[in-house]
Amino acid sequence: MVWADRYLDHLAVERGLSANTLAAYRRDIRRYTAFCAKRDVVVPEDVEESTIRSFVASISASTWGGEERPYSARSVARALSSVRSFHRFLLREDAIDRDPASAVMQPKLPRSLPHPLAVDEVVRLLDAPDVTTPVGLRDHAILEVLYGAGLRISELVGLDVDDVDLEEGFVRVLGKGGKEREVPLGTFARDAVTAYLTRARPVFASKVSRAALFLNQRGGRLTRQSCARLLAACVDAAGIQRRVTLHTLRHSFATHLLEGGADVRVVQELLGHASVATTQIYTLVTKDHLREVYYTSHPRARRRANGGGIAG
Repeated sequence: MVWADRYLDHLAVERGLSANTLAAYRRDIRRYTAFCAKRDVVVPEDVEESTIRSFVASISASTWGGEERPYSARSVARALSSVRSFHRFLLREDAIDRDPASAVMQPKLPRSLPHPLAVDEVVRLLDAPDVTTPVGLRDHAILEVLYGAGLRISELVGLDVDDVDLEEGFVRVLGKGGKEREVPLGTFARDAVTAYLTRARPVFASKVSRAALFLNQRGGRLTRQSCARLLAACVDAAGIQRRVTLHTLRHSFATHLLEGGADVRVVQELLGHASVATTQIYTLVTKDHLREVYYTSHPRARRRANGGGIAG
């Protein structure tokens, strides 16, 4: 469909989506239009609700590439969301006079709670880089900023030197949808960035560096893949025996703020969430933590096997 290309151009130019988000939409829409073409549905007006239901069923029953692993419910939901967004676009552009996707229900997704690090694990992780070396100073600054400001990795690698105000203790971040926000930087993060800027960045800087804040050893802007590798090395050095991703530090930032008494709407602003509903998942994590502490600490929380306990 020619309209598919127009829609993707709309996402790139008018909505300004990130490269990764745009790539996901492109995969979903290309797959959808190919599915339609196999059924001789070549113009938007010919799409029926049954067409979209069949498309969803085909994804649910398929697997990734040559692997045996089926598409997850979340992947199916994302694909349907892309298709629904596409048809809303067609309706706005008067390419169709009804929305065949409006009555197709999203598959129910299992609730997936974040898995933050404990505070002592965060401390061990942040202490892992060897700050006697330029690379260690850089890695330490990256981890401190990720945890201290709760940034997405795309936001961190996109930072320029001028985005950090060390005197006022703020970092200016360009988030999803091109929305800009300012996030406070704590003392530890400010000290780590100061050390990096004075003792490490000049070692890496070259003609290709331009204004980029975090550099690789060739002077170029650090990539998310490089950050993932340095995190994995620090996780090993810290002796943390669990899966830790770059986003885990963002989860930990939000969870620890809420456990410390921060208002959920303040955390929403700090994270750059468009809706407070997205932030509220972290309140469920803290409730689980409170419940765990209660049941392991309070003498009357559980009935002992021998009937013991403090008499009421």
